[in-house]
Amino acid sequence: EVKIEVVIPEKERSKEEMSPNGKTSPLIYKVNGTARHYHLEEHPIASNPYHNPKDVVEASVCHIKDLENGQMREVDLGCGKALLIKESGEFHAVGHKCPHYGAPLVKGVLSKGRVRCPWHGACFNIGTGDIEDFPGLDSLPRFQVKIEKEKVYIRASKQALQTQRRTKMMAKCISLSNYNLSSTNVLIIGAGAAGLVCAETLRQEGFSDRIVMCTMDRHLPYDRPKLSKSMDSHPEQIALRPKEFFCTYDIEVLTEMQVAAVDVKSKIAVFKDGFKMEYNKLLIATGNTPKTLSCKGKEMENVFNIRTPEDANCVVKLATSKNVVIVGASFLGMEVAAYLAERAHSVSLVELEHVPFKKFFGERVGRAVMKMFENNRVKFYMQTEVSELREQEGKLKEVVLKSGKVLRADVCVVGVGAVPATGFLKQSGINIDSKGFIVVNKMMQTNIPGVFAAGDAVTFPLALRNNKKVNVPHWQMAHMHGRIAALNMLAHGTEISTVPYLWTAMFGKSIRYAGHGEGFDDVVIQGDLDELKFVAFYTKSDEVVAVASMNYDPIVSKVAEVLAAGRTIRKRDVDAVVFLSFRTGDMSWLTGKGS
Repeated sequence: EVKIEVVIPEKERSKEEMSPNGKTSPLIYKVNGTARHYHLEEHPIASNPYHNPKDVVEASVCHIKDLENGQMREVDLGCGKALLIKESGEFHAVGHKCPHYGAPLVKGVLSKGRVRCPWHGACFNIGTGDIEDFPGLDSLPRFQVKIEKEKVYIRASKQALQTQRRTKMMAKCISLSNYNLSSTNVLIIGAGAAGLVCAETLRQEGFSDRIVMCTMDRHLPYDRPKLSKSMDSHPEQIALRPKEFFCTYDIEVLTEMQVAAVDVKSKIAVFKDGFKMEYNKLLIATGNTPKTLSCKGKEMENVFNIRTPEDANCVVKLATSKNVVIVGASFLGMEVAAYLAERAHSVSLVELEHVPFKKFFGERVGRAVMKMFENNRVKFYMQTEVSELREQEGKLKEVVLKSGKVLRADVCVVGVGAVPATGFLKQSGINIDSKGFIVVNKMMQTNIPGVFAAGDAVTFPLALRNNKKVNVPHWQMAHMHGRIAALNMLAHGTEISTVPYLWTAMFGKSIRYAGHGEGFDDVVIQGDLDELKFVAFYTKSDEVVAVASMNYDPIVSKVAEVLAAGRTIRKRDVDAVVFLSFRTGDMSWLTGKGS
């Protein structure tokens, strides 16, 4: 029999002796040679997961021979499900849903001790449940497996089965009240994915000194991709963590606070209002700033760059049953157009190129996407620009194009790209390239000791492309940047090696993408573009450097695993063997088991 029960990995057990007052005895952690104390906070699983017998469920699910090596099965326990896995002759069991957006992991990719989400590429260790690649913040609950009489039983906590997520154990700050308000050990400028993951990783690794995050936003960290994919979401609906989380783990967040300058010699950040904060370690994760139009009327009412939940909410309200003009067929522009198509009276999209996404997905995929939009009442005005925005009584009335066309417009959304938000660093001595990006190494370190940078505002060496310095403004990559930066603040010497992974959602369909296709010279497409069921391999010379798909899961996650393992896919593989293996369901070549 195989029995599964919730268990805490050894590294996450608190085995310290209890002090006389009943609290866990503090451990010692050294930061820059200084001894620091911290208390471990175990959440949400207690040391004894079965202290309440009523919270335990046990059920028979299958025979031991029902699973072959390399197979996964979603099993139902009546009050919840688990993912049963067999690899290298051993059974493992973890939560069955990705904690990010709830994707069924049984449809994902199992490879060398981890399972990768089929939707957005997050990876989880099958032995511990720990998250190893992103997006998302939480790990999977892990269940212990036992074999008895060749039948499989699962014994698990009902709570773990229902939540399907596990927040890793974190340290808490000691004696926070003793700190000088103008001094912190770690200062994080920016409260996006990179900044939050950095803060959480520090706490997970036992760091117990003060952590301060500051942001120009009025909200705690939130799921920024939803601003264009789910525009009517309110801030509390897309918050990455509740307010209580930051209080529990002593992560301070200063909202509506803008850093105006950084003095790296004195280790002081100067805020716009004159406030100064001294730091020991600094993470710069300021992201980017959207470009604006340069034409007449750009400052008038009802012209938006989508930067906040309030911006997105306001656009939806103003656009309902009205005329919308979107400038720029960027990811943001296209997602906004798709979201508003059913709500607005009309949606017009203005773009300088002749095909959307041409530089990123290639012309053929771009045309297929464009056709999907046209079938959903979106009107394109290509190879032209905006020359003027006209108003009536102070509000937008018309958008005039350089082609001479005049479009009726009650609201205009601008999505023409962005620039790194690094202007405040120009006199800092931190290395900034000609485009304004912060230059970092594989450990997310800048040229200044103790100063790290992460997210959309950096260029870093991408292992996938022979350590070429690249900028990858993806949500998943920002998470990983934050984690690597935190580990190296603690002198772990960890280098980044993740494979870029992104997705876009339009009209209920998703395009998934992995790799880095910049400079691709050919696109090999298998499937049917007209039916929007395809996989596109982007090649440079003879090598596949990226892959995109629609309605072809989990192929992008499969290829991401190949690239993550350091294997090379040649163009000839795509043309001959690869697609045949997809049709038959044989993916052995991807996991290294086939020739």
